[in-house]
Amino acid sequence: MAKLKLSLLLILLVLLPTSIHSHSIFSSSSSSSDSSDLLVSDGISFDHRSHLSLAFLNQSVLSVEESCEKTYGFLPCTSTVVGNLFLIIIYGYLMFLAAKYLSTGSELLLEILGPGIVGGLFLPILGALPDAMLILVSGLSGSREVAQKQVLVGMGLLAGSTVMLITLLWGSCVIVGKCDLVGSVAIDKQDSKGLSLTGSGISTDIWTNYAAKIMTISVIPFIIVQIPQILHTTSGRRLAILISLIVAVALLFSYCLYQILQPKIQKRKLAFVKHKHVMSGILKHLKKHALGRLLTDDGEPNAEMLKKLFQTMDFDHSHHLSASEIRALIIGIQFEEVDLDHEAAVKKVMSDFDTSSDAYVSEEEFVQGISKWLNEAKRSSGKIRDSGPHTIKIIDHFDLKNREEHDMLGDEIDEAVEGVEDSKWVSIKAGLLLLLGTVVAASFADPLVDTVQNFSTATGIPSFFISFIALPLATNSSEAVSALIFASRKKKRSASLTFSEIYGAVAMNNTLCLAVFLALVYVRHLTWDFSAEVLVILIVCIVMGVFTSFRTVFPLWTCSVAYLLYPFSLALVYVLDYVFGWS
Repeated sequence: MAKLKLSLLLILLVLLPTSIHSHSIFSSSSSSSDSSDLLVSDGISFDHRSHLSLAFLNQSVLSVEESCEKTYGFLPCTSTVVGNLFLIIIYGYLMFLAAKYLSTGSELLLEILGPGIVGGLFLPILGALPDAMLILVSGLSGSREVAQKQVLVGMGLLAGSTVMLITLLWGSCVIVGKCDLVGSVAIDKQDSKGLSLTGSGISTDIWTNYAAKIMTISVIPFIIVQIPQILHTTSGRRLAILISLIVAVALLFSYCLYQILQPKIQKRKLAFVKHKHVMSGILKHLKKHALGRLLTDDGEPNAEMLKKLFQTMDFDHSHHLSASEIRALIIGIQFEEVDLDHEAAVKKVMSDFDTSSDAYVSEEEFVQGISKWLNEAKRSSGKIRDSGPHTIKIIDHFDLKNREEHDMLGDEIDEAVEGVEDSKWVSIKAGLLLLLGTVVAASFADPLVDTVQNFSTATGIPSFFISFIALPLATNSSEAVSALIFASRKKKRSASLTFSEIYGAVAMNNTLCLAVFLALVYVRHLTWDFSAEVLVILIVCIVMGVFTSFRTVFPLWTCSVAYLLYPFSLALVYVLDYVFGWS
């Protein structure tokens, strides 16, 4: 509520100056010889020097008011550097609050409805909404010439937001989330190695790798739109923009669909890995109780030994194994490292062995089923030769590989998820926050863009660099603070979720925000003159995408790679645009 009151107060402060008008307090007929003709309402008299000073001030105020155009016809504007800087701070903070309301409302909605459509569709879109609105208004209003100038603000925001997320925020999350590295895993909540460049860092799950790969793929529209520039032709630029727009929308739809389906995909993948964990556990148990080798010298399953093991498991001597006997075996092995659903494990084992579908496992089915498992263990341990004498090594390697795969999937609960009390009120609150955030973002996106353009004119600084550096601080600061707080929990799961959100935010910039930008350029027939800016986005996304797609451990030194890319991107745009004249 305090933030809501603060935002309302800021809006009132912005609107208040529109009701104040400047009027001269001097008579036009007053002369230098007769100061008695000068009358003021409060009874205080001024000398001739004061009269001239106030008159000059009055003319300056009027000239400022006449030299800038008020957004919506009533919001304040100024042509001075300090005045525009003040308005950028005010409007930027209002956009920050809009992003905060959207984020909070989305999280409340997620608590009620859970992942899937909400987490996969609405959350990514709402997270990118402030940026998309700023990009939209940057080229929507005014003449074509005005839009061509202002759209550079939108491109600056798009590039700045993407680069900031994947460089400064990424590197900062590595620092605040670092833990002690032991082998290829970061130990949760253990940070005793200080600033060791190789001994401390973060580790993530395999799903984070997928998110990084998706982020890398999302740069395809940028490549398509640059094809005419690469070929040094102007004839196909509009067609390239249109194709890039279609591809961006298609990638956006695919990304949202993947996010919706990901919980189910993750659940099925995890169930499969747990089953392989049961397989390796049963094989280790059988090897422990076998009187000989499970594999012959030529590496084939030892059928005679498997039959003897079957007889030891057939407690009632019924010449078949029932589901209850399989259950007793699984419970007796005690899979403590894995949160195992015993009933689901029994059903999966029975489905693997019971080929006759009679709800029992015969001796022949048991031998065939264990043989299939042993062959799979051999395939996963291809480096180990002489499989007969080294059966234990093969099974141990298979078990270790399954444990690593299970750990990579991140099968752990970070916090207990409890039912939401008074879900009706939470739903109303979430809806109001989403509505308020949308209204504030839509209302103050246009004045913020106008103010950035005015500040650029007053200072001579290109609007691209102002929007590249300043605007992402307004639209992404809420997301950045949340990511840093979450990463500071120093757990593998929190690190995985944090970096997945960063990659997802960049992917939304490269699809949703770019689609809005391309639509503006195409519909308004604007000139595509952003080769340097696009090249920066491509370089940063591809470098960080490749760097993060094929590894799950990031020692502390990796943050330097991300940090160095930020000043590099700024310098590259400056050199390409203002030294080589790309634009």
